[in-house]
Amino acid sequence: GVEWELTSFTKRGEAMVREARASSLVTVLLVVAALIGVLMVAGCGGETTTTEATATTSAPETTVASTTATTAGTVYQIGLTQIVSHPTLDVAREAIIEGLKMEGFEDGKNIEIDFQNAGGDMAVGTSIGQKFANDNKDLVISITTPMTQAMAKANPDRPIVFCLVTDPVGAGLLKDLKAPEGNITGVHDFYDISFHLDLIKELLPEAKTIGLLYNAGEANSIALVVNSEKPKALEMGFEVVEATAASSAEVQAAAQSLVGRVDVISITTDNTIVSGLEAVLKVGADNDIPVVMCDVDSVERGAVAAYGMNNVSMGNKAGIMAGKILKGTPIKDIPVDTATDYELMINLKAAADMGVTVPQALLDKAVKVFE
Repeated sequence: GVEWELTSFTKRGEAMVREARASSLVTVLLVVAALIGVLMVAGCGGETTTTEATATTSAPETTVASTTATTAGTVYQIGLTQIVSHPTLDVAREAIIEGLKMEGFEDGKNIEIDFQNAGGDMAVGTSIGQKFANDNKDLVISITTPMTQAMAKANPDRPIVFCLVTDPVGAGLLKDLKAPEGNITGVHDFYDISFHLDLIKELLPEAKTIGLLYNAGEANSIALVVNSEKPKALEMGFEVVEATAASSAEVQAAAQSLVGRVDVISITTDNTIVSGLEAVLKVGADNDIPVVMCDVDSVERGAVAAYGMNNVSMGNKAGIMAGKILKGTPIKDIPVDTATDYELMINLKAAADMGVTVPQALLDKAVKVFE
């Protein structure tokens, strides 16, 4: 029992003390302290308990095939970028953030959004792509074709959601819009250019020559202007004059080159031209050349009219896609989407400045008319 254990430990203690007398007093005190600890355990009849460390498993890494599922308390790092600032892209960006919120992701709460603007410089765009890769973002959201191409090159294994990309297949981002096979999906803005050309015909029935103003270096403009608008305009009986600008600084000169040669200036969704739109509008107003666009958000800025996609809707869709990926939906299960709602907007002041009388039939169709 306890009495036998105490006697045994006492004898063992005496022997240990005799051996320790040759050592310093400190050693003796340590021996005594150890004996007291042993006696306390024996006196209590306690058992030694071994506690095994519990292995912890880290959250799954965000991958293409199986993206990170939402975990309570997790704050996801989102890289959000666009090629340049202009109202169309800014509207889409805010709509993307709203779409994320619709899926339960809010900046400053469970996501942190790192927004980067390339300022129209693709060298900067390339650096942004590398920054997102180095920062190990959980997901990247890119607005416009050139920025998506830059993000794809720098982040080949990171989930990417694009918005306002005209021709994702032609831009080399994926092969099948309905079944994304890699790390990229999103919302594209390619549409039947006939809508735009029909608007020009109805707005300006006497127009014979269309000036196509675009950046020949933008893949989206090659797809929409060169490969679609130009042949369709010729098919409809229009003559075509092309003018290109490689940067926003060249936009005014390109627009000026069309004076005296065209009846109308056509602009689709080219980011370079839209970012320098005010220069085109001045040329149009000074020379009575109507400016008609595909981009509805440019009408308030001074274009005569536009029939195009709802940029808020497209941004919302991209944000919702991003939210679903963060929740664990594989990209292969999220097909590329597009806008299904089109809008006609008209600016009556711009029409008057550029010598246009807008038919009542068009005014009746417009979802918004700026006075």
